[in-house]
This record gives sequence, structure tokens and C-alpha cells, in this order.
Amino acid sequence: MEFRGTTICAVKKNGVTAIAGDGQVTMGESVIFIFIAVKVRRIFGGKVILGFAGSVTDAFALTERFEGMLNKFGGNLMRSAVELAELWRSDKIGRKLDAMMITADENTLLILSGTGEVIEPDDGVCAIGSGGNYALAAARALYQETDYDAETIAKKALKIASEICVFTNGNIRCEVVGAGDESAQAKPAAGGAGAAKKTRKKADKEEE
Repeated sequence: MEFRGTTICAVKKNGVTAIAGDGQVTMGESVIFIFIAVKVRRIFGGKVILGFAGSVTDAFALTERFEGMLNKFGGNLMRSAVELAELWRSDKIGRKLDAMMITADENTLLILSGTGEVIEPDDGVCAIGSGGNYALAAARALYQETDYDAETIAKKALKIASEICVFTNGNIRCEVVGAGDESAQAKPAAGGAGAAKKTRKKADKEEE
């Protein structure tokens, strides 16, 4: 039985792309590592962001091979994704990987699968994983009906998915690329670890 990452949501709006993921990993029907799993990261010197769902082992393999393609093609996201897909279709890599990944740079947002598929969302919104349909519906509604920025939409959509899908939790991490990279590091959702650290620092100052 394999460990599996769960839900990832991405939003591209006004030149900024945000990819958010929850912190839950499951094994079969059991919830494991509820708050510590990191499924969203930056690669290629911080110029590319990605999030994965599916088999954790396969997701890391997919990420490693994709980063290798980025290095080979000078960070060209689309070219790297297409070349990786062609390797799978020609069966030069071997077995298919049971994982999906959303990746983005400042210009392009793509979905990659371990079966050699590359998809570019038409509306700048996409989601994968067990709670992907819930996150996608929420993100599209927020995108169309509010003035929220990409990062806020991605986080709120994932939060809504976590309230519906038992395999998705509310411990959300988000990476942003584009428009000066508004988020240099992954940001925990409000009230998460970041807020706790600020509270502790404030308490320490008051004691001094």
C-alpha cells in the first residue's frame, strides 16, 4: 500500500500564479501525516513552482525528471513538459507513474501526469487530487465573482475543499510566481504555523 498526496489547486490571475496544497497524505483509507506533508515547492532556482498529488514516490520521481528537463532546456517550461511527455509515450522511461503535478512559471501554467499528458488550462484555474473537483469548483466561482488575487483564491478554494473532502485538510501551503514573486517562500494559511510563531515572538517581547 502506497502513501498518496491529496489535493492541489492552482490559479493564474493578473500575471501572478499561485499553487496551493494541503498537508495531508493518506495510506489506503487511513489518514497519515496530517499536518507535516509538503506537497508544494519551488524548483529551478525558485523560478518554477509545482504541487503534486497521487503516489508520493511516483510524484518525487516525476518532479526529479521534470527538473532535469528544465535544466536541459534552460527553464523553458512548455518545452520541458512536452519533452518529458514524449519520453513516456515512446516508453523510454519505463513504467507509468501514478502521479499528477501542476507546475507554473511566470508565464505558463500546466498539468502534467505520469502517463505522458500535458494540459494547459484555458481559464487559468485547475486542481488535482482527491478533493480536486471541490477545489476547482470553488476556485472558478471565486475567480469569476470576486476581486481576490490568485493566492487568496487558491487558498480559499482549498480550504473549502478541506471542509468537504475527508482526504484534504486545512493546513495549506502556497507558492506564488510572477509579478515580482509576491511570495518568496511557502506561506501557511492564516492561523497556521506562521501565526503561532508571531504569537510566541510577541509573548517573548512582553516577558522581556
